[in-house]
Amino acid sequence: MQWRIDGAAHRYATAGFALLLAALSAGGPSAGRAESLSPGRASFSREGLARVGDYLRNEITTGKIPGAVLLIQQHSRPVYFENFGMRDVENKIPMSADTIFRLYSMSKPVTSVAAMMLVDDGKLALGDPVSRYIPAFADVRVGVDKVDANGKPVLVLEPLDRPITIEDLLRHTSGLTYGFYGDNAARKRYANSDLFEGDPDNALFVERLAKLPLAEQPGTLWDYGHSTDVLGRVIEVVSGQSLFAFEKQRLLDPLDMTETAFYVADPAKRPLIAEPLPTERFARRVAGLISDPTIPRRWESGGAGMVGTIGDYARFAQMLLNGGTLDGRNYLKPETVALMTSDHIGPETKIARDYFYFPGGGSRFGLGFAVRTA
Repeated sequence: MQWRIDGAAHRYATAGFALLLAALSAGGPSAGRAESLSPGRASFSREGLARVGDYLRNEITTGKIPGAVLLIQQHSRPVYFENFGMRDVENKIPMSADTIFRLYSMSKPVTSVAAMMLVDDGKLALGDPVSRYIPAFADVRVGVDKVDANGKPVLVLEPLDRPITIEDLLRHTSGLTYGFYGDNAARKRYANSDLFEGDPDNALFVERLAKLPLAEQPGTLWDYGHSTDVLGRVIEVVSGQSLFAFEKQRLLDPLDMTETAFYVADPAKRPLIAEPLPTERFARRVAGLISDPTIPRRWESGGAGMVGTIGDYARFAQMLLNGGTLDGRNYLKPETVALMTSDHIGPETKIARDYFYFPGGGSRFGLGFAVRTA
């Protein structure tokens, strides 16, 4: 069994981290305290690991990224852990193991696990309609590009063939999209909406979102978008807590993920934040997801809002690799982890894939995770 989790899910991410956990095992990781290069059990060659390091050094030398942290872990033990380049080029601060990264879409697996904890609790079901928890989604419509009698393009709003379900949110088949790619009329409405105006909390954000047309019928297309943000609000409604409060109580604190949050609260730790190359600072917001992690926001984006370290994320990933346990504590049932990491968009579902299918041709998709099938 092999999982790969990449922290540079977006090319516009700051400095990146990459994490590879291989081989099912039962112990806890020790990320942050490993030797730079210590292959074990002859599963990795020094030459092969060196090529990985050389690749990252070349990415830095050629100006593609400012720096990176790479951790490869097997049987719960690091076999390669190295820091590369700078976390802050302008201030000449080198990368280090305690660097805090904007996790962007690597927030999605955390939110997905939190939701599945509620499924394990019997408080949420995959087949539940989202409108049971967020009534505004009962009236959502699908935007379809058509041509009127004069030959002009128009956006026609059509009713849902079936409701959006919790499973749709987890596997990105809800019809919700992002506004920073695609050029049909429905997608353009996301780009030109007021979703991010002011400082909305999760409740207001999804209320605004529910007023926009879906890009396609639920259950018909894998479409990368705001599904996990809506899932975060569902967690709040079911648990009676804020998304962060629930995750902190049930997941982050028990896993000792002390640096994982929605912003960096301690001013003394702000120099630890990885910053983008000065030449790559965005001239515009990308779907409102690029924000200053030193500023508290009411919106806790379950899809892209978290910050954290590679050591924290290694513990999270190791728990999943162990089948839902770490250090003697259970977080998910083994069968729940197996369900999340099995293919839910196979040929039998007749679900198509977006032209920006980020998992790639060798992977399908489960509940919050890409599933490697080739």
